[in-house]
Amino acid sequence: MAFPESFLQELKMRNDITEIVSTYVSLKRRGRNMVGLCPFHGEKTPSFNIYTENGSFYCFGCGVGGDVITFIMKIENLDYVDAVKFLAQRAGMEMPENSYDDSMSKLRTRVFEANREAARFYYSVLCSPKGKSGLDYFHSRALSDRTIRHFGLGFADDDWTSLCNHLRSKGFKDSELVAANLAVKRKNGNGIYDRFTNRVMFPIIDLRGNVIAFGGRIMTDEKPKYLNTSDTPVFKKSANLFSLNNAKNSGSRTLILCEGYMDVISVNQAGFTNAVATLGTALTSEQAVLMKRYADEVIICYDADEAGQKATARAIPILRNAGLLIRVLTIPNGKDPDEFIRSHGADGPAAFKAVIEKSGNDVEYRLQKLKQVHNVETTDGKVAYLEAASKVIAEISSPIERDVYSSKICSEFEIDKNAFNRQIMNISKSRYRENTKKEIRKIQTDLSGRNDKINTEHYKKPRSSSAEEALVVYLINNPDSAEEISSYLKPEQFQNSLIRRYYEYFLTRIQSGYEPLTNIAADFTQDEASKLYQLLSQSVKAASTHSAMMEYIKVIREESQKPSSDDVVSMSPQQLNDYLEKIRKNKQ
Repeated sequence: MAFPESFLQELKMRNDITEIVSTYVSLKRRGRNMVGLCPFHGEKTPSFNIYTENGSFYCFGCGVGGDVITFIMKIENLDYVDAVKFLAQRAGMEMPENSYDDSMSKLRTRVFEANREAARFYYSVLCSPKGKSGLDYFHSRALSDRTIRHFGLGFADDDWTSLCNHLRSKGFKDSELVAANLAVKRKNGNGIYDRFTNRVMFPIIDLRGNVIAFGGRIMTDEKPKYLNTSDTPVFKKSANLFSLNNAKNSGSRTLILCEGYMDVISVNQAGFTNAVATLGTALTSEQAVLMKRYADEVIICYDADEAGQKATARAIPILRNAGLLIRVLTIPNGKDPDEFIRSHGADGPAAFKAVIEKSGNDVEYRLQKLKQVHNVETTDGKVAYLEAASKVIAEISSPIERDVYSSKICSEFEIDKNAFNRQIMNISKSRYRENTKKEIRKIQTDLSGRNDKINTEHYKKPRSSSAEEALVVYLINNPDSAEEISSYLKPEQFQNSLIRRYYEYFLTRIQSGYEPLTNIAADFTQDEASKLYQLLSQSVKAASTHSAMMEYIKVIREESQKPSSDDVVSMSPQQLNDYLEKIRKNKQ
């Protein structure tokens, strides 16, 4: 085991899951449980449940579940050992010595240290004669030396080995530099070389102040223009945001979502410290959920070109699904935020503030875009615009907000409001019917287990799998029944290999005198742990009686005696006849 049982039990006791989760999620009591909006996916209706009786959580929306250790692993992007350290430090507990494998934790620590030292090195190069072209570039973009220091900007020269040599001199191993994606292995296998060369460097810093990655802009016309750190043990680009470490301390519950590093830095220098950007990828739902933790509203501030408009259109539903209010900032004359602020000189901050104050919400933005597409001066164009506008308004969930926009459009185009509202209602009904069909299909698929990527064998043998799952849940909830259950069933009688693993695991723990769920986060993958907690969360009292237990055992024993399809094919005529006769007798 990774940690002593007594240590883990005390750790969980001193880190109440409800108290821990409530620092990230607003929770409300529902019966004996607590519920809230899931911090791991965007949703408007709470489906994230805390089960106070066994110290677990499960989200019925995205299927993530576990204990307090699993929660910290997921929300803080930590491995198992680091999550335990996090909770131990919070509770003022000493970590046990030499009782666990902390190789991944040590690697993560070394990657953090290598990144920090690399950031210092890049900054020192920027301030040296080698970095003149990089410093000139930043100055040409009107960045002050103070801003350059604040963001820790740097320069990677064109030596190809300068960073590797520097970090080696600091005691770092080649394998650690490759793990940090600061270096790349040579194709011939002889050594490594710097990943970033001849680029101005942008350190990416997490919410705890660790340098977790870098973005680099090339100084020539070569491609790619921007190069970013690939995913590493400490960095996942789809789940992080540039400068969120600054924005979370801005004192505002509004975030300005920019397209790139320079836009964020320019906006920040102008006094708007609540700006963030994605990291070389399109906005993800993970990033939207992360923003929701620190903001109620997001102002989309992408470039005004075609690519920026497409990115805006794509970002709007992602942010809405995360429960965020949205405004869309339109920069005059098609400029990007950085260019706009610089073009106004000393008045740049005031001009940018005025643009923010004039920005409309996402509905107004989309309606305005539709006007640019359709010529509303013609009858056909007017009809096409109104049909498209009705689809936009039909997406609005608030009846009051929907009525405001309907009234405004009907007044502007002098059309009958009842007719326009009937059009919206027809669209809403059609979407409702389609969504209902999708939900029914999803429920049917979920119940069949057809798309279950973790418990893949349930679909093939639903009767035995259902009984096996129910029995494992009963065993966890009634550990004193372990001896009786084991006297009836051996692990090899289980048809489902995942559930068999659960059964063997919990039977062994209970018979050894351990609590069933103490070490789940260490002994199973996150997906396997989530599946287990899903089974626990779906259990009902009627399925937890002794008679129910005996019925599960009966089904499992019956199913285990059935031959497989391969067995049936290989049977002799006499064996097949005997088997069919046995089935007929059992049915009588």
